[in-house]
Formats: sequence, structure tokens, C-alpha cells
Amino acid sequence: MPEKSAATHTPKVVTITRQSRSNRIVHALVASSTFGLIVTGLGQMPFYSRYKIADIPGLTWLGSYEITLWLHYLFAFVLMGAVTYHILYHALRREFAILPKRGDFKHSLQVIGAMVRGQKEPPSEKYLPEQRLAYAFIAFAIGLTIVTGLIKVYTNVPGWNVSDGMHFWSAQLHNLGFFLVFMGIIAHLAAFLFKPNRKLLGGMRHGQVEAHYTLERHAHWKEGVQKARSALAGQTPPESAAPKPPEEETPKGDRPCEESAAR
Repeated sequence: MPEKSAATHTPKVVTITRQSRSNRIVHALVASSTFGLIVTGLGQMPFYSRYKIADIPGLTWLGSYEITLWLHYLFAFVLMGAVTYHILYHALRREFAILPKRGDFKHSLQVIGAMVRGQKEPPSEKYLPEQRLAYAFIAFAIGLTIVTGLIKVYTNVPGWNVSDGMHFWSAQLHNLGFFLVFMGIIAHLAAFLFKPNRKLLGGMRHGQVEAHYTLERHAHWKEGVQKARSALAGQTPPESAAPKPPEEETPKGDRPCEESAAR
């Protein structure tokens, strides 16, 4: 009877660590607190009462100035804590790979152009050039929002007298910061419309990215390339461990007569 063929197994996807747990927690805190600040900030305008959103059952609290104000303060506290930790953590560890570098604007245009045309992208480091530029933009917007927000809190403290100009410009710049943050979020999410960028999503969910993806797209990330090659080498079985095919037995009648040849 013919022997049954061995069961085929789907090859395991080899991954390496791209984002540490610390980075993922900070990212989650900044994203959630920023979302909360946007929601509660609109309640200060008042956006929800004007457009009858607060009349929807379960959303009445959005029309309360006091509730949205204190929630706004709470989310701002979380955001400032996450930002402070992020700056100190990476400054002490001297990790500055996310900061913009010379030529990032030109390089980002080349990468985006290659993605649009479906061509091979130029190799990048751990972070794509457009990621570094986006980081700088969002960092500036968040920083502007935090500073002007603190000034606005200061102007609301009883007994502290501030000029009308400071009160006006702090409010205007705070609104500008909100607009820049909102636009930065839209651009950040729109980047995942490009299929190559979707492989980066796993980095912020579980910290892992595919080793082959790292070698193909982040060839200038030395540490990542070393990790990827080591991981892939560990997945390749050595030749000695590979099963050898059974040797075919030669019929006796076909064997050469070595004894007579020796004679």
C-alpha cells in the first residue's frame, strides 16, 4: 500500500520586538487621554448642548460644564504624566531614534512616492522618516496644548489677575493646539491606508513585527536587523537534524562482483 504523505504545517511567522512594554503603555495613555480631552474639551464650548447631543439618553452629562471641566482636568493630568515619563525615560536611556533627522522630509517623500506607485521603498531605520516628522508635529501640538492649558487654569484661579491679552491669546493658542492635535491624529490614522504600514500596527498592540518585514523595510536599523537575522537563523533547522531519505536497496543481482574484480 502507498505510504501516507506527511501532514503539511503552516510555517510560523518569525517576529522580533520593536516596541517595549513601556512604549506601548505610554502610547495607550496618550491616545486615550487625548481622546478624552477632545470629548470633554468640546463640552466647554458648549458643543453638545448647542447641537442637542446632550439630549440623547445617556449623554446628558456632556452638557454639564462642571462634569466635563473636571474630567478635562483628569485627562490632562494623565496626559502630562505620560508625557513627562516619556521624556525622562528616553532621555535617561539616551534613546532618540524617534527624533527627526536631516533629510527626513526628502526621504519621506521618496518613501510615500514608492508606496503610491507600488515600487520598492528606500531602506529606513527603526522609524520611517515620516514617522519621525509626525512625532515632531504631534509633540509640538501636544506641548502647545499643555502649556496654554496650564495658563488657562492659572487665569481661572481666584485672586490671580491676568491681562486681557494673556487670557485671549492663551484661549486662542489652546484652540489652535487642539486643532493641530486633531489633524495630527487624522494624518496618523490615514497612514495605515497604505498596506506596507499596516505591519507596524502589531508593534503597538503586542510589540512584535515580522522579521522578514524588518529586513526588507528597516535595513538601516542595525539592532533590528541583527535580531531579525538571529530569529530567522533559529527557525532554520540544521542540516544534521534534517531527516534523510531512505536509501534504496540495490537488488542482489545488480550488485557488482567486488570479489571477482579484486582477483
